[in-house]
Amino acid sequence: MNEILKKIDSATHIVILTDDYFDAQVFGNASTFYTFLLQKHKKVSWVCKTQNIDYRLTFIPWVQDIKNSLPKSADLVISFGTLGEEYLDIECELIDFMLKTEDFFYFFKDNNIKINQKMATALYAGLLKSTDGFLSQELCGTTFAIAKELIESGADFKLCNKNIMKSVTLGTLRLKAIMFKNMLLKHDAKIALFCVSDEDIRASGATIFDAKIALEEALSLAHIEVALLLIQASDFKIKCFVSCASKVSCAKIALSFHAKAQKNSLSFIVDDITSLDKAKEIVLNSIKKEI
Repeated sequence: MNEILKKIDSATHIVILTDDYFDAQVFGNASTFYTFLLQKHKKVSWVCKTQNIDYRLTFIPWVQDIKNSLPKSADLVISFGTLGEEYLDIECELIDFMLKTEDFFYFFKDNNIKINQKMATALYAGLLKSTDGFLSQELCGTTFAIAKELIESGADFKLCNKNIMKSVTLGTLRLKAIMFKNMLLKHDAKIALFCVSDEDIRASGATIFDAKIALEEALSLAHIEVALLLIQASDFKIKCFVSCASKVSCAKIALSFHAKAQKNSLSFIVDDITSLDKAKEIVLNSIKKEI
């Protein structure tokens, strides 16, 4: 981290770059670092490679300032999530930040950086998402100790809980009804398989973020270890989203498709295959090897 801090100190215009999906941990960490850079009086921009930011994230500090194109004057890009150099359309240095919310918290503590209300709220949002509302099997007392300190630092935990854990739209409910009605159980009911089309999503008034939330909820069903969602777009490309229980390695599944796993989830496009049945076969066979 010391080397990164040196690069930040020497940079003139820093860009915070985030993925285009619903992940409060990614956006919470990015928001926290954005505030930190402002405190250092650095010129900083926050860029997301889409304009379709999920409404559940709009309460996170500075989200309203997000732009969708990289400023040409930027000389340092800090990427939060899975974005790499292929997303850059300017010449500049790239740093990948794949740290957990807990790591950011201790970074600020260890460097005697005061966590203000905005930072505390953003970090709490990330902690809430990464622990599945403090229900994760990986929880320990340290997590609750961090949450306590963030609340004492002014984190608006009620706002975080309302938006991340409780907020829902009619479109979300309609899409969930479609998905669970047509859900298939595979491999001795260890895999929950969902297939939807772009038209299903549009007709329900939902978004792809809602589909991914339904995917994660499927892991709460008895015996389910992996939830798989295949979406066939109007151009016949097939997008795949995978969510795994903690004991299943999403990283190993990702290797089969040259994708990057983000904790217990990953997404990718099945290249050169337009048949939904063929895509099901290939992806399911890869998942079965890991469970």
